[in-house]
Amino acid sequence: MTFKELILEYGIEYLKALLMTWRLTALSFIVALVLGIFITVLRISPIGVLRKVSNWYIQIFRNIPGAAFLIVLVYAFPYLNIVFSYYTCVLIATSLIPSAFCSDYLLSGVNTIKPGQIEAARALGFSFSKIVRIIIIPQTLRTSVLSLTNLLIATMLTTALASQVPMNTRDLTGIVDYINTHNTGGVLAFVISAALYVLTAVVIGQLGNFIDKKVRIRR
Repeated sequence: MTFKELILEYGIEYLKALLMTWRLTALSFIVALVLGIFITVLRISPIGVLRKVSNWYIQIFRNIPGAAFLIVLVYAFPYLNIVFSYYTCVLIATSLIPSAFCSDYLLSGVNTIKPGQIEAARALGFSFSKIVRIIIIPQTLRTSVLSLTNLLIATMLTTALASQVPMNTRDLTGIVDYINTHNTGGVLAFVISAALYVLTAVVIGQLGNFIDKKVRIRR
């Protein structure tokens, strides 16, 4: 099929796939960011047990392959009478794995905070939770914008796992399989999906650079 034939016949399907990829990316990144912040707080907690639990979480989800994790969710969990929809399984896989990397990025941001600020807060009688809320999290997020931008792009690419399960709405990778199953899209079908991935990544990168310039902490 030519480019024109692909667009005329599957243009709407590509648009739906692009929107599905964006939706999965946004939801997965939000969940990953919230979990990443929570795990980072546990990693710097004064309670040793919480630090150990959070480190185990990081080691597990930072090193497990996404496809293997998705297989466990889809095919192994039902044997334990734990059944999720395909969409939920994909969302879990594309959220928990990036959350481990998110915590690593945020921890690097925490290390840029001058110890004097923490000591001054303690001298003023601030509790740990208040120090985290007022000092640590705001500064960490501001210094981690570029890292989180890269994580958002990586999360978008991770959503390609959705193509491995029979979901009602296909992502940008799944639409290529669909086209080549029902027609002969050939390499061009892959090229169109790849171009949409690249364009999305470029836009995310530009937005990340813009936000970083606005909120960057001058030292």
